[in-house]
Amino acid sequence: MAKDRLSGKLAVILHADVAGSTALVQQDEQLAHERIQDAFQRFSRNIEKYHGLVHELRGDALLAEFERASDAVAATLAFQADQAYNNSRLPDDLQPKVRVGISLGEVVIADNTVTGAGVVLAQRVEQLADAGGLCITAALHEALPRRMPFELEDLGEQTLKGFDDSVHVYKVELSQGALIPTPAQEYKPTSSTKSGRLKIVLAVILVGVVAGIIYWLLPLEVKEEPASFERMAFPLPDKPSIAVMPFTNMSDDPKQEYFVDGMTEDLITDLSKLSSLFVIARNSVFTYKGKPVKVQQVAEELGVRYIVEGSVRRVGNQVRINAQLIDATTGGHLWADRYDRNLSDIFALQNEVMVKIVSALQIRLGVSEQARLAREPTNNLDAYDLYLRAEQARHRYTLVSLGAALGNYGRATSLDPDFAEAHAGYARTAAEFLRLIDGFLTLPSDVARKRAYESVTRALSLDPELAEPHSVLGVLHMLDGQYGEAIESARKAVAVNTNSADAYASLALVLTYAGRQAEAIPAMEAALRLEPNPPVDILSIWGQVLFMNHDYAQALDVLRRALAVQGSRKWTGDIRLFLAMTHAELGQLEQAREIVQRMLRLTALRFLNLSYFRLLWAHQKQIDLLLNALRKAGMPEWPPGYEDVAGERLRGAAIGELLSGANWIGRSLNRYEVFTQKIGEDGKISYWKFGRSWEGEVSVEEDKLCYQIPALVMGRKFCGYVYRNPQGTPKNNNEYISVDVFDVHHFSLRS
Repeated sequence: MAKDRLSGKLAVILHADVAGSTALVQQDEQLAHERIQDAFQRFSRNIEKYHGLVHELRGDALLAEFERASDAVAATLAFQADQAYNNSRLPDDLQPKVRVGISLGEVVIADNTVTGAGVVLAQRVEQLADAGGLCITAALHEALPRRMPFELEDLGEQTLKGFDDSVHVYKVELSQGALIPTPAQEYKPTSSTKSGRLKIVLAVILVGVVAGIIYWLLPLEVKEEPASFERMAFPLPDKPSIAVMPFTNMSDDPKQEYFVDGMTEDLITDLSKLSSLFVIARNSVFTYKGKPVKVQQVAEELGVRYIVEGSVRRVGNQVRINAQLIDATTGGHLWADRYDRNLSDIFALQNEVMVKIVSALQIRLGVSEQARLAREPTNNLDAYDLYLRAEQARHRYTLVSLGAALGNYGRATSLDPDFAEAHAGYARTAAEFLRLIDGFLTLPSDVARKRAYESVTRALSLDPELAEPHSVLGVLHMLDGQYGEAIESARKAVAVNTNSADAYASLALVLTYAGRQAEAIPAMEAALRLEPNPPVDILSIWGQVLFMNHDYAQALDVLRRALAVQGSRKWTGDIRLFLAMTHAELGQLEQAREIVQRMLRLTALRFLNLSYFRLLWAHQKQIDLLLNALRKAGMPEWPPGYEDVAGERLRGAAIGELLSGANWIGRSLNRYEVFTQKIGEDGKISYWKFGRSWEGEVSVEEDKLCYQIPALVMGRKFCGYVYRNPQGTPKNNNEYISVDVFDVHHFSLRS
């Protein structure tokens, strides 16, 4: 039958096994088998990428066939690099190390099984390889193109079991500083002989290599369609202006996207530190990610002259970066280069790319700038990897992603306590995360505020020239009502980085809530010039600045835009609140009240009321403006349920009798949950509701019951009323009614 026929041919044969597999199995049989199989499965996928065919995969051995010697060697080296990286991350020494032998010889195929002298030769050569190494025969050496980045160590003539004649063997490694060749494109051989096919393939590859060399050596010959000055969305700045486009992930692994994005963001960050440059901020360039846009279009829409494009390929611990700098107004390439480095050299590589761009733009760096840019943020690559993952998560700006970012920032600083950027990232994300939870410009938890302050202080102690922690510190001071300190910190952030859109936006926010909203306009304009496609947090700040400056028509447009950008993400409280107030000031009361009622229907927001907002804003003019708008929009004075309270309002002495050494037990009206409040004779309270407890103090002031709880509204004092409930009974725990800025409670006293 056809399947029983024998087929002989010349082939490149790869044989691999795990060095010392018996010892590994003796350590832990099940775990050893799992890790060995995982290694060979990854090797198999790599072989297929390089156009090889796996014939056998059994136990701790693998047999594969290739048509090209270079593919077999490149596939092996790529796998070995990946396997070394995987082994380095294992928590123990049960680490499979694969050795490989490759030969060129005759094989016989019968029933899809490969046998013959070529297979045996590959097995014997493999046994000469080191653990994690590769050996090849002289015949394979002759078939390898000399241009390939392989270092061959001559092991001389070797006597191999089963072979009468000695065999010349070579040990193969990747050339120092080189990157493993990527898989060549698929091809269909047309020659009937193997040697003819190899020559054709090598000729095709050689043409491609020559074309690539010409491309890189003669970049100025390549022309893009020039951008039009007339079509520029903004006038060009009076200094070199540049936008760094998101680098393309060439790793064939979508999981490396965070790493590639990190390379882009780091380059933007480094360039933005130079006051002699104008650098478009991260969010605006990332709106083009994955889209087929032309340099001309980007330059015109962002209002810049120069564009940086590039790609990143990461395989194991090796990184390749291709980058080019284009003058969009002429279409000419000013500089282009390719860099192959080990991951351990990543910061030096980033610095080299940045310096080449600066040099091409003929910008002279001062000594202090050179020193600052040469500073490596961390010497711990695992911490850096966690930082990049945190940055990617933070930019998604959802409760889940911000929580993940906080975790990764925290782990990064645990690995490297001196990682200033990670401390700064944690502080900023903590502020954003807690704002998304509580909303309305507060950090509700005293523990969270303390941690944010600690992180930002640590970041500044490590690197006082980082803009981000100065900005975060400004916002933290603002939230605590320390407006002088807030403005000082926010201005410092702008001073140390004139290219930081976030710093300008934070300054605008701080000025607005410090009662100096007119001064916020130029700061906001600077932020928007650096960030022409602003993210939702900057849009939200912009809308608030416009509202506080009585530009209601434009505020309405901006807030609607912010809501659209926010999309399906959960939290839009602060945006909707200002949207309602804007509608109210424009006389659109039906729209304003519909937004407020929708917010009050949400369980998390039922407490919203004018008394609560009085706690958040410090300046009387602000309070008058904001509360008047909220009142027009239908915001209640007290939490829902207060309007139904009908009872005898207690005065100071009567309230005092309910406090000393008493326990309150009752229910929250808004959420229908049980609450308890234990009050000591010293006025200290322990308050439990919603499955959590708070500690604080209670007092009576001007016939009002007042609380001061550090974990609520930034520790500010809030007061309310207490009533005797004429329909209440001890059995129902509703003899009294208390009203505060958060809720209406029915309660009774218990011993």
